[in-house]
Amino acid sequence: MKAMAQRTWKTGEPLELLELPTPEPRKHEVRVRVQAIGVNPVDWKMRSYGPLRLAARLLGPRPPVVVGVDFAGVVEAVGPGVTRAVPGDRVVGGTNFSRGQRGSYADTVLVREDQLCRIPDSVDIAAAAALPISGVTARMAVVDLGRIRQAQPADRRVLVLGASGGVGQLAVQIAESEGAFVAGVCSTKNVEMVTDLGADVVLDYTQGDALTQARAHAPFHIVIDCVGNYSGADCRALLSSRGRHIMVAGDSPAAVVQMLVSPFKSKTILGKPTGERLEPLVAAVAAGKLRVSIAEKLPLTSAEEAHRLSRTSRMTGKLILEP
Repeated sequence: MKAMAQRTWKTGEPLELLELPTPEPRKHEVRVRVQAIGVNPVDWKMRSYGPLRLAARLLGPRPPVVVGVDFAGVVEAVGPGVTRAVPGDRVVGGTNFSRGQRGSYADTVLVREDQLCRIPDSVDIAAAAALPISGVTARMAVVDLGRIRQAQPADRRVLVLGASGGVGQLAVQIAESEGAFVAGVCSTKNVEMVTDLGADVVLDYTQGDALTQARAHAPFHIVIDCVGNYSGADCRALLSSRGRHIMVAGDSPAAVVQMLVSPFKSKTILGKPTGERLEPLVAAVAAGKLRVSIAEKLPLTSAEEAHRLSRTSRMTGKLILEP
């Protein structure tokens, strides 16, 4: 198998195309021939800093280091005891370093069957590959951690900061599908797009402080910060009495501190994809109720360029790598 990998965990070491042994599936494992890979900020963050990097070094396989989580492709082989997948199935899933698995920046991945969700023929393989981290994070932010269904219909108000990004676009649509009033924050060039996704109000942060503009539509049951540079105190000030402030991939020391501040309404999240969590997302895409925006497709060998683009935080939609 071929993979874009670092030979060691040394910070700053470039990714290079390496030939690695093709793994054979063991009990409950499935080998997938990868056709599309979703790029997430956590992919490049793990190469330089943060708690996930430390956990990956302690729990993951020894180098070479293959980063990445999201993938979609076709089942190539299954191990003993597998009942949820057969060779030829189109599937989407996420790798898990805590299970000793290599990342998804490769033409082949080996995962357990509970990490996979079948993809209907009507769903584009690249769109499916964009769902694992972004989709699961967005749905958990709105439904699970945000507890939108526990709010009375009239109180279902959601503010999405960074509504044009990979997680933000999906969060807007999921909140709208739950009957919420949705306010999305983005730049001028993306106002029309976020409106088209279902936002009731779109706030342009180039026209003044976004949280100040949002006060006119408060209180919110959920404030989802997909950007990471907004004041936790100011976000919490916009919440209802039972509201939640959700920080997407809030892995900085400052984000951790926010969770310890009374009245403890701030939470951090990075969705862990599983087959069960992916099923409602894939079903929504198949039914035309959830749209996935692909910003750009690049060959797997351009992984470094994909990380450079991701670091700009200016991408509208998902970056996809193709082996």
